[in-house]
Amino acid sequence: MDISQFDPKTQDYLIEKLNPFLTDNRKDLFNRILSFRTRHMVVVAEDIFQERNAGAMMRTCDCFGIQDFHLIENKYSKKVTHSIAKGAEKWITRTNHKRDEENTLSCIQDLKSKGYRIVATTPHTNDQELYDFDVTQPAAFFFGSEDPGISEVVEEHADEFLRIPIYGFTESYNVSVATALILQHVTYKLRQSDVKWQLSDDDKRELYLEWALKTIKKADIMAESFLKEYHG
Repeated sequence: MDISQFDPKTQDYLIEKLNPFLTDNRKDLFNRILSFRTRHMVVVAEDIFQERNAGAMMRTCDCFGIQDFHLIENKYSKKVTHSIAKGAEKWITRTNHKRDEENTLSCIQDLKSKGYRIVATTPHTNDQELYDFDVTQPAAFFFGSEDPGISEVVEEHADEFLRIPIYGFTESYNVSVATALILQHVTYKLRQSDVKWQLSDDDKRELYLEWALKTIKKADIMAESFLKEYHG
């Protein structure tokens, strides 16, 4: 069911009808988690080869309150397993980019049109340290494939380059570890700032309804019935 097709009043009506089928603990949990969710930052995984890494990245996004995860599939198609993602795929918004001839470029253009800075997570001559990163402006963090890293397309169109300090012989972190290190730091800084990083009321309503539909058994059938009543 495409929730975005419904206006706010219809969404509110469906929530009102579905709420009795949720426990009080579940409703409180939804509202508490929504209060920590953000779309100020998003994560983009470009051609991740290992399913376990893609799953771990999604799990990390959920843990740190990042609602949106983009998966670019130029070479590799990912069916993230539940055992790796630990159910995170159910609660975050995942967008797959695999239909265009230039999936990476189309993803970048889409995110830039929405006001996101494109942040390439890779050592670069003009990079900046993680601890110096400015969290005040919306950012899309691009993580590249396990071996080659980010593509030339990302390098060409990136607004910034971000580097995690390394003090050992190894040249880079595992991509899922890098995701966790970056998100831990930037989300902490974000929540200590004066930035209005929280979801809008419209986003909270839509996600609450989406999560309710995913939680209640046969919720789609129930919702269709409620909609028939609503429209008379």
